[in-house]
Amino acid sequence: MALKSTIYKADVQISDMDRHYYQNHQLTIAKHPSETDERMMMRIVAFALHASESLAFGKGLSDVEEPDVWQKDLTGAIDLWIEVGLPDDKRILKACGRAARVIVYSYGTTADIWWKQIGSRVERAKNLSVIQIPPHVTQELEKLVQRSMQLQCTIDDGQIWIGSDDMTVQVTPEIVKSV
Repeated sequence: MALKSTIYKADVQISDMDRHYYQNHQLTIAKHPSETDERMMMRIVAFALHASESLAFGKGLSDVEEPDVWQKDLTGAIDLWIEVGLPDDKRILKACGRAARVIVYSYGTTADIWWKQIGSRVERAKNLSVIQIPPHVTQELEKLVQRSMQLQCTIDDGQIWIGSDDMTVQVTPEIVKSV
């Protein structure tokens, strides 16, 4: 019998001073049995950084044809495709062919090695951005995980602060490749 996803709820209050976007989002997150808390929190951070009414979680690990987070226009064309983790170059290039913009949020202790291995193979993708989050930060984000979360996310001058009543984590993204 296959294991089922665990459902998490997150009420995320977003104050994005960089984009002048101030909104609350009630998120329902299906955490795949093989997904870590660290990865799930990275999906929430990616959502917060690009939040809009049309942004949605994809099936991610459950479906190789969908990203972790995406945004489609009214015609169904993919405006934004967001991957979290260390996807292979074929997946990235396929996403670049399907979406107007692709962003990869890489994290983990092997993220530098991953980029050294695939960087030259995806360099030609003109619509690809790669952003790296340091491992110590994602490990701190893990501590915010609860089945029902109340999170505040403030974004100002490229810095992100995400937290609950108990703690706040500062996220400083490192741009590895930009559009």
